[in-house]
Amino acid sequence: MRPFAERLITWQRTHGRRDLPWQNTGDAYRIWLSEIMLQQTQVATVIPYYRRFIAAFPDVRSLAAAAIDDVLVLWSGLGYYRRAHLLHRAAQRVEEDHRGVFPRDAATLAQLPGIGRSTAAAIAAFASGERGAILDGNVKRVLSRHAGIDGFPGAGDVERRLWAEAERRLPAHDVASYTQALMDVGATICVRARPRCEACPVADDCVARRDDRIAALPAPRPKKRLPQRMTAVLVIVHHDDVLLERRPASGIWGGLWSLPEAGVADDAVRICHVRFGAEVIAGDALPAIEHAFTHFRLSIAPRLCQVQRSDHRVEQPGLLWLPLTEVAHAALPAPIKALLRHIAAREKPAPQRSALSKRAQIRG
Repeated sequence: MRPFAERLITWQRTHGRRDLPWQNTGDAYRIWLSEIMLQQTQVATVIPYYRRFIAAFPDVRSLAAAAIDDVLVLWSGLGYYRRAHLLHRAAQRVEEDHRGVFPRDAATLAQLPGIGRSTAAAIAAFASGERGAILDGNVKRVLSRHAGIDGFPGAGDVERRLWAEAERRLPAHDVASYTQALMDVGATICVRARPRCEACPVADDCVARRDDRIAALPAPRPKKRLPQRMTAVLVIVHHDDVLLERRPASGIWGGLWSLPEAGVADDAVRICHVRFGAEVIAGDALPAIEHAFTHFRLSIAPRLCQVQRSDHRVEQPGLLWLPLTEVAHAALPAPIKALLRHIAAREKPAPQRSALSKRAQIRG
């Protein structure tokens, strides 16, 4: 039987993906951008985001020079916002330390923010053909099944075995084709549920298939009940504008604009007066929002508050009045954006001036 890598490389030439927007290039910047976006996100979701990013930031220098707000606007809806912050920081590091020339070797790439061992190896393989093993989620599944490696791939001892297996199977040549083949088999054939073993180029000696253990490998993450958290958000509206507050750089939705938070049992009217000096009246009750994060579930209770008079419209550092008509283009968390779109549709606000003219209201 031909070696594992050889079979994958041969399969890639005929059946693999070769026309994705970030393929057929040696541009390490574009390859890096795609690899960061593809972390924990499917290809079909990433493609439109990638194209918008390249249109706005065609090279690493333009991304490094961009305001983080502009980066977050284009990232909004893609999730895992820490990736966007690290992406921006990495671009600035490339500009500062490498004179705007994106590195092409794994050792240097791994020193940049947000790039780990597997991502660095993938970028180097595609940009320069450098020989190095990758081990993303899809590849872990392929190797777990093919080599019959038990256990949850995220566990330290299991991950070490998988890395050893990934290193052992590396070919001497055609590393880029092999790396893409591993990714493609994991994403399109050796999928979590109902894998297409009949189309797999390495099915003949797959341990999981031989032993009828496909459904058991890889072992799932040990079940853990996600804790439930609750919060309230204040939807403070003045005419057709809504008040947004910048979130801290760390934590969930880091650096995005969002609705001000409050305790679930807090008096929304009093909070608006104490925190913002705004006199408001409570509006209609709004339905709760349920949102799941990796480590917890969040229940969000929106509290609609109408500003009574124009002289009670708050202006403070880190706050922004945004026209409801411009919600779609703002750097907002997905559930908050959906809520404000619902309110905008209900209120049918009149057209407002551009948010660019309102940036002077941001003080901080």
